[in-house]
Amino acid sequence: MEDRFNTIAGWTLFAGVVALGLSSVSSHYFSANKPHRPEKMGYEIEGVEAEGGDSAEQPIAALLATADPAKGEAIFAKCTSCHTINAGGPNGIGPNLHGVVGEAIGAGAGGFAFSDALKSKGGNWTFEALNDWLKSPKAYAPGTKMTFAGLGKAEDRANLIAWLNTQGSNLPLPAAPAAGGADVAPAGAGAEAAPSGEQAKAGALAQPDPKASGGGDKATTPEVQPAP
Repeated sequence: MEDRFNTIAGWTLFAGVVALGLSSVSSHYFSANKPHRPEKMGYEIEGVEAEGGDSAEQPIAALLATADPAKGEAIFAKCTSCHTINAGGPNGIGPNLHGVVGEAIGAGAGGFAFSDALKSKGGNWTFEALNDWLKSPKAYAPGTKMTFAGLGKAEDRANLIAWLNTQGSNLPLPAAPAAGGADVAPAGAGAEAAPSGEQAKAGALAQPDPKASGGGDKATTPEVQPAP
């Protein structure tokens, strides 16, 4: 009877030692005993591409000129689990985003507790800053509390920014460049349109000096007569 008791006690002690060892190994393997943030954060937004963006992206200004706010609104549907967008809306896991375009970075209007990493960026949420942030929040502000993986496609970011701009910001978007890089002239503008003061000044500076080009007295520009 005593031998059986010793056997049971021995196996029980052995099982306890094995369980303790496995617990120690697993805690080191999964870094459960470390007080720092995990290397890979959870809760990434479903359906958002974390990488694989365009290898040669167009500037965000060019993409915004042809962006589709309606598509941006559809993309924002993925963000509603964390953010509200209506004026005076409450903060959620993330801040309310009404009027975010042009707003001070890491400030917000609803008293949201932004991370020090984001508050230290300074400046305002320009189109370019929002583009960099939406591409990869972790790269833009290392240490941010934002676990959003980012939008890999530049067109998606442009569409989203264009729609965000309609929600309380309404800043002027860049104009679409014409073929060859020149700005598109407004519809109906013709040769009779008078140049602005800055354009006239620039045109005057661009005119060649007839004496410097050898024209001498053959210059056709009439002399300006003084007023009587």
